[in-house]
Amino acid sequence: MVARLEKLRSEAAECESIRDSADDGRKRELFERLAAHLKMLAMEVERAIATNFPPDTFLGRKTQEPFPKEEAE
Repeated sequence: MVARLEKLRSEAAECESIRDSADDGRKRELFERLAAHLKMLAMEVERAIATNFPPDTFLGRKTQEPFPKEEAE
């Protein structure tokens, strides 16, 4: 899911770049809409990741906690 999220962000940035360099108004408008749509999809993927994989887990499993430090005697 994280790889897909990065791909969506990359594609949105590419659409914005094409939009900025376009001479035709219709082409600019098209790539503006595409960039906005890809950003929305990226936000939904982010939300799904946050909901299904809380930060203290890896693929739904609890991360390993370090051993407690032993007090010096």
